[in-house]
Amino acid sequence: MITVEGLKPSVGKPARVSYLVILATFVLVGWFHMATPLLAALFSYLALTKLHFLKRGGKWLAVVLFLILLSAATYVLGHFTAQTIRALPEIADKAIPSVIEWARQYQVELPFTDYDSLKELGLDTVRNQSQYLGGIAKFARGATTQFLFLAMGCAIAIGLFLNPRLEIDREKHLIRNNFYSLCCDHIAVRFTTFYRSFATVMGAQILISAVNTVFTGIFALAVQLPYAVVVIGVTFLCGLLPIVGNLISNTIIVAIGFTVSPQIALIALTFLVLIHKLEYFLNSKIIGHRIRNPFWLTLLALIVGERLMGVPGMILAPIVLNYLKREASIVEVGDQEAPRPAPSS
Repeated sequence: MITVEGLKPSVGKPARVSYLVILATFVLVGWFHMATPLLAALFSYLALTKLHFLKRGGKWLAVVLFLILLSAATYVLGHFTAQTIRALPEIADKAIPSVIEWARQYQVELPFTDYDSLKELGLDTVRNQSQYLGGIAKFARGATTQFLFLAMGCAIAIGLFLNPRLEIDREKHLIRNNFYSLCCDHIAVRFTTFYRSFATVMGAQILISAVNTVFTGIFALAVQLPYAVVVIGVTFLCGLLPIVGNLISNTIIVAIGFTVSPQIALIALTFLVLIHKLEYFLNSKIIGHRIRNPFWLTLLALIVGERLMGVPGMILAPIVLNYLKREASIVEVGDQEAPRPAPSS
């Protein structure tokens, strides 16, 4: 990413312009729902930097490797999506009778009695949440646009990786430290800090999700859980969402367990509880030591991100939170007395 060594934090005019630029970027991304291309660019740039490990061939070799991996990932994701679309109705058909029988045995009252009533319950919920229905319809209409946004994000990342300079003709300026050049320097620092926040947060989240996926995959194969492709794919993808991702993947895995028997579902639930105890340890070791944000603040950021941009907003939320913390922590405001709480009455 673009770096400017030795540029000290300041609040001068060029620095203020750079803060306004990054603020305007966040506002425009939220207003026009551009989180998808932003995430595509960030993930692509992160992949390109990791692939740039060979001096022979330089950056172009990293780009070629990236395009090969991108093609493979697109194929795998398409295969997983097709498998999931076919599997979810089958899982519901097989799991619901087992769930109903288990509920009757233990006298648990459920809001549905069969698949049709569950489907009707879901439709009623969707009808009552018109904003989600509109969002789904809008997403369906704009699927091609989202694909183009993904491609544009990848192209931007490749261009930035090959030539990270924000100002390409700086040496032609008569005044070396002109206002425009200094603004470019500070804008470069803002976006470098934001990228580092992304690399810190998502790097840790990907590592935790990968560990979680490996153990879950071993468990699924050991107990011969059906729909193993769905289990592994959902575990990894949902693992990229802090907090709420586990709830989604756990629900699907337990439902798959019910397609075999209530006993397998209980074993799966017990395993998931144990694996998430391990995940809490990993969170404290991997994420906690890097980010150090309180749980409630992260959860609040996730809620705001979801309301603004949906699932991509939830992925961006902890990244923006970490970025704001980084930026605020390097600005010196002089000797200020810490605020004191008002005395209790």
